[in-house]
Amino acid sequence: MPGNAPRESLRSVLANWAQTEGLAWVYIFKAALAAMLTLWIAMRLDMPQPRTAMTTVFVVMQPQSGMVLAKSFYRFCGTMVGLAVMLVFISLFSQQPVLFLTATALWVGICTAGAARNRNFRSYGFVLAGYTAALIGIPAAQHPDGAFLSALTRVAEVTIGILCAGTVSALVFPQHAGEQIKATVRTRFSGFVDYVCRALSGRMDRSQIETTNAAFVTDIVGFEAVRSVAVFENPETRMKSGRLARLNSEFMSASTRFHALHQLMNRLRETGSAVTIAALEPYFREVAPLLGKSGEPVMNAADAAHATAQLAAFKAALPRRIRVTRTELEARPGFAQLEFDTASELLYRFVDDLLAYTQTYASLAVPMHARERWFAGYVPKTNLLVAAIAGLRAAVVILALGAFWIATAWPSGGTMVLNAAAVCALASASPRPTLMAFQMACGTVLATIAGMIVVFGLYPRMDGFLLLSVTLVPFLLLGSYLSTRRGLAGVGVGYCIFFCFLAGPDNLVHYDPAGFINDAIALILSMIVSALAFAVLLPTDAPWLRRLLLRDLRREVVLACRGRLTRLATRFESRTRDLLSQINALPAARPELRRDALQWLFAVLEVGHAVIDLRHELSAVGHDARHAAGTPWRRAIAATFAAVTHLFDRPDEARFDTALSSTSRAIADVRTLLDTAHPREERHRLQRILSHLHFIRTALLDPQSPLEPFAGNAREAGKAREAGKAREAREGAHHAT
Repeated sequence: MPGNAPRESLRSVLANWAQTEGLAWVYIFKAALAAMLTLWIAMRLDMPQPRTAMTTVFVVMQPQSGMVLAKSFYRFCGTMVGLAVMLVFISLFSQQPVLFLTATALWVGICTAGAARNRNFRSYGFVLAGYTAALIGIPAAQHPDGAFLSALTRVAEVTIGILCAGTVSALVFPQHAGEQIKATVRTRFSGFVDYVCRALSGRMDRSQIETTNAAFVTDIVGFEAVRSVAVFENPETRMKSGRLARLNSEFMSASTRFHALHQLMNRLRETGSAVTIAALEPYFREVAPLLGKSGEPVMNAADAAHATAQLAAFKAALPRRIRVTRTELEARPGFAQLEFDTASELLYRFVDDLLAYTQTYASLAVPMHARERWFAGYVPKTNLLVAAIAGLRAAVVILALGAFWIATAWPSGGTMVLNAAAVCALASASPRPTLMAFQMACGTVLATIAGMIVVFGLYPRMDGFLLLSVTLVPFLLLGSYLSTRRGLAGVGVGYCIFFCFLAGPDNLVHYDPAGFINDAIALILSMIVSALAFAVLLPTDAPWLRRLLLRDLRREVVLACRGRLTRLATRFESRTRDLLSQINALPAARPELRRDALQWLFAVLEVGHAVIDLRHELSAVGHDARHAAGTPWRRAIAATFAAVTHLFDRPDEARFDTALSSTSRAIADVRTLLDTAHPREERHRLQRILSHLHFIRTALLDPQSPLEPFAGNAREAGKAREAGKAREAREGAHHAT
């Protein structure tokens, strides 16, 4: 036994290394293998610039097969679009350098804005549409007579690189995004169940709840990114893509609903609503055991079917049980009926959302299922102004460098301009574009030194592809290794791409030291200028960007009040999480700023979700005279929507007071109508409307909300008014005597 302990320890260490650092080394050797395979094929096909195909490998190579295929797909689409646009520009402006560079700058600016607006690998298609136009057009414009053949040759070289990267990634020790999705689904379900159990039992403080919800946001955004590339890997993932998107959406809805329920119960505890809390806590304790199988946590989709059956039975019996409890409590002193109705309504809706989430999870156990029909996808979008600024910045850089090229007639000026187009587009999609461009410049400096050694020191002393491979592989492995290090990823990307650009062999090698140095200077200068542009022209770490994104986050409540109801909840959920992830990715996102953004997320989700539920209830009311849009209670609710919209658009004390008073007035009007309502279904619907209005009011008055300063001022003003009324009453009594 003592001898087995070291052996077990070594085995666990090796297993852990294989799952972490080992996977990085697999990727490093796969990248080098794909690059050399691409170089060999391009040389065998007698391509004029095999280094272009080799460079493409490092541009599209990713650790997972689905990522490579997705990136390759969008790169090919972007390449074809860029080719078509540049052929048009060459035919129109090849004899006018200023007009040609201006048109190219505008096109690159539009593509860069598109890349900044659309994230994940979809943005890469925009990057390539702009970069390919510059890559093909700028050299071809100098020799327009061979522009068409040159463009087609460049596309063929890029295609070879794409195919080789995808083939090596899929066949050699493949790593599939589908496996990551399965692990994420299992981990997230068990983590959410644990969160629900701990929060309902009171074992989580505010900081733990915030940390958990922040992790949920990261998980939601990352899950959608992985799902979007996993569909490229195998038919099974494509068959379940709709359910996976639905699972992400239903998880967002369930987590939002639970947070609202948990916050409401905390408010009831603070206000001393002991009767309501004691009546509902037994129901809360029943929820957690339903999310397991035979007392054990759910481990896979098949086990989730048992939890689904238990939740469905609990949900079916819940309304009748709640009504019985409510009847028993009505005669008790201190019973706040509206608080009980609001909390019980939230409980029912949480169970309903949790059931939907569990049903979709259980459906993943079979290849085909009716829940696959899901059309409300998660679409990440960047603020239009931010995207436009990114495009304008790229256009300015291209125009400035183009003007320098025309003024100096520098032979490597074209290289400088086309590389600036690539760097601006690639870096604009990064949360820290200045650092990314600077790191790429450092990688290019390293690539220049390595390239000089290879081109002028080693190439003249070798013959044959075998010796060429032995020479290049160590240098390629160095770049791939750097790209896998978290703090040096930009250095590795710059090294890999521009080592191939500078030192990649062509079928006819030219030993031109002056040209090599000129190209290297042009590459480094374009990156430095790009980094300066990102640092000076409306930088992403400036406070204005955070304020802009925070306003976008708050304005999601405006969407909830005014947007079209069809699939509104899904759009609202995904956009709020996506905006928070953008805010947290900003370079200046300090812990206190992250916490502030998370507080606004909670406030937006609570109020926005309640508004959407309220609008759904209003859309289902009858069309008789008592429910018409012009009735006092409908006008009061419309005024509440308008006041809440104005409050979250630009929060201040006056708007807060207006929102609070409008909500209170709407509650009073609905109560008046409820007293005269007779049909059972009508009363239940009005009770639900009343519950949503009451929840909006409690969310506005939440002491942990970012609106608390305005609420505090409102409470102080209310106390002052009450004191004034009491003083006037005393003075009136004094005068009367």
